[in-house]
Amino acid sequence: MLQEVLEFICNYFIKAPNPGTYTIADGSISPLPSLKEGQRIWIVGSDLNDGVYTYYASGIRNDDDDEVAGLRDETFAGTLCALAVPPAVIVLSGEIKKWVDKNSDVLSSPMQSESFNGYSYELRTMQSGNNGGGSGQISWRDIFGKQLERWRRPFI
Repeated sequence: MLQEVLEFICNYFIKAPNPGTYTIADGSISPLPSLKEGQRIWIVGSDLNDGVYTYYASGIRNDDDDEVAGLRDETFAGTLCALAVPPAVIVLSGEIKKWVDKNSDVLSSPMQSESFNGYSYELRTMQSGNNGGGSGQISWRDIFGKQLERWRRPFI
């Protein structure tokens, strides 16, 4: 979810881009730029592993998964960007993930059945014309967009 949030605000909070040739083997990257425990990195230019990850001495983890990232072995010419994502963005990203998980049934279906006092009908739910990907449904972007606005850049 963090990568989706960073894409939405057009801001990866790049601290240090490190272009070069990198090898990913057995779940580790070499050469690995200087990173701090828990720091995010953005792999760019890889055929198999592009994305935002978190560096830990015990392994690199994908922010969308609690497991050690399934980095696939490859050698590539690209960039490893050390990121300095503000803690507030990381926390908000977690809240967004919880909201998406909680509302996944409603978000995947535009209709919801309702019934009361012996009457039943179908009701269109969570409709919006803004950021729902053109489908007319509300997305996390509609709900959390204003909170993310202060970090938004016009482009990357």
